[in-house]
Amino acid sequence: MSALGDLGWEAYPAEGWEEISVMDERNTPMRSYQVCNVMEANQNNWLRTRHIPRDGAQRIYIEIKFTLRDCNSLPGVPGTCKETFNMYYFEANNGNLWFIKESQYIKIDTIAADESFTQTDVGDRVMKLNTEVRDINNLSKKGFYLAFQDVGACIALVSLRVFYKKCPFAVLNLAQFPDTVTGGDSALVEVRGSCVNDSEEFEAPRMYCSGDGGWLVPIGRCVCKPGFEENKDVCQQELNPHSPQSQRSANKRSGSSEESVSFSKCPLC
Repeated sequence: MSALGDLGWEAYPAEGWEEISVMDERNTPMRSYQVCNVMEANQNNWLRTRHIPRDGAQRIYIEIKFTLRDCNSLPGVPGTCKETFNMYYFEANNGNLWFIKESQYIKIDTIAADESFTQTDVGDRVMKLNTEVRDINNLSKKGFYLAFQDVGACIALVSLRVFYKKCPFAVLNLAQFPDTVTGGDSALVEVRGSCVNDSEEFEAPRMYCSGDGGWLVPIGRCVCKPGFEENKDVCQQELNPHSPQSQRSANKRSGSSEESVSFSKCPLC
């Protein structure tokens, strides 16, 4: 038997994970999922999220915040108490699956706490919050489900954040590069730029979007059309055909330049 909480997550069996409201250290209420069945062996409690769309991203990051009880601080607890839990995912095009077999999930990692709390911390209202980030790669379906498996720990899952990285909109060498979602693994994504208004290609502008969300290796450029001069990232109508800006634009169109500029890497956004 399973239970569906207010967040729309599914917990099974029903006597496992429980959705409750707790107060943080600033006395702010927050929703969390908890389980603490440490007195009985062979625990297998599952908590599954709703379907999460991937929005075209191939690589997804998962940030979880949680607390975990120190087994040695629980009086009278046998060796059944654990201090880890497991995180899984399942890719699916169907956003309304009611049941997923445990064998269908792909394991992301076993999660352990850097800091566990004791009875003293409970009395002092000290929340020892742990934060862990994992990622999953090369996704191809419309979305995925995340699942958390408890095997006998005393855990509170306080926060879950799912996100992906992208290279932001950029203008370089009079070429515009759109927001671009990073690729899977560490692959670079080649992006073709488009010339800004009143400019034209001198050499096809390209850049590469890296896995960490930064633009790399700019190649090519656009130049202002005749009658226009470059001003920062735009081309504006010439006010004085003999101005230094107009002369530089003419030099770029002809392929000559007084400047020699090389690019290796754009700063991270």
